[in-house]
Amino acid sequence: MRKSLLIIAFIFLVIASLGIGVKQIDWLHYSSWLETGAQVFRISRVPRTIALVLAGVGLSVSGLIMQQISLNKFVSPTTAGTLDAAKLGILISFILLPGVSAITQMGFAFLFTVLASLIFMQMLKHVKQRSIIYIPLLGIMFGNVLAAIGTFFGYRFDIIQNMETWLIGDFSKVLQGNYELIYISLPAVLLTYLYANKLTALGLGEEMARSLGINYSALVIVGLICISLTVSAVMITAGSIPFLGLIVPNIVSLFYGDNLRRSLPYTAILGAVLLLFCDIVGRVLIYPFEIPIGLTISIVGGVIFLILIRKRIRYA
Repeated sequence: MRKSLLIIAFIFLVIASLGIGVKQIDWLHYSSWLETGAQVFRISRVPRTIALVLAGVGLSVSGLIMQQISLNKFVSPTTAGTLDAAKLGILISFILLPGVSAITQMGFAFLFTVLASLIFMQMLKHVKQRSIIYIPLLGIMFGNVLAAIGTFFGYRFDIIQNMETWLIGDFSKVLQGNYELIYISLPAVLLTYLYANKLTALGLGEEMARSLGINYSALVIVGLICISLTVSAVMITAGSIPFLGLIVPNIVSLFYGDNLRRSLPYTAILGAVLLLFCDIVGRVLIYPFEIPIGLTISIVGGVIFLILIRKRIRYA
């Protein structure tokens, strides 16, 4: 997997994302471009493409961090209850503060995501069976418990329809003025890169990391905060995007190993490429209508996940 090929694919998909849409833009006529093209670009196409890139980068890097912390290649926001915790936080914000702003909803999502991540990490400490399959199954069960709690409160307060809107990721409603919270994921990604060497050491285990002079507990908390910020920002912007943080780090590690400083750029670019690709597929398959990206990424991610899990078990 060459970085140059990934960059070329990334540029091509960005251009395609900017050019595809229900509103046809006459690129050859300057007056038509000024009247409609510039507005469509500024209000819809550019914000959507930026949100796709940042979500792809952020979720992929978050999955990579979570795998290093948990010492398991199949742990990610999808299989550790992180996405379900963010949904529950948003639901609670609806119940306690109806009509609350997006930034407050994100605050609730962030709080619940951090708490759920800490609980999951505590659960791992008491697990003796460290199978690559057992830990993700435990995380999926934990996520289902959180989802059940959310469903109960959703029916109890008659807001189940509001909760359902967060179940499937969709970038079609991303417009100028309602997507800017996703920029919060950028500092988390940059912080991950700065601590790349130390996060790599986390993959060696707690005892080894401490023997290298690393403050293990503090670094785990920093990693979980970065994950929670990213997941919460993406959830508020576009909803739930499954599998991305699971499959992208695994694909990259097959080629470049587990050194984060080396694999992080590839993980970020591949995550953006995959999310852009799935979004474009959803926009053209039933044009002028659109398939939510949560559905397309679930299909593509599910197939890749089955291939990866078979490969990992074979060589485990």
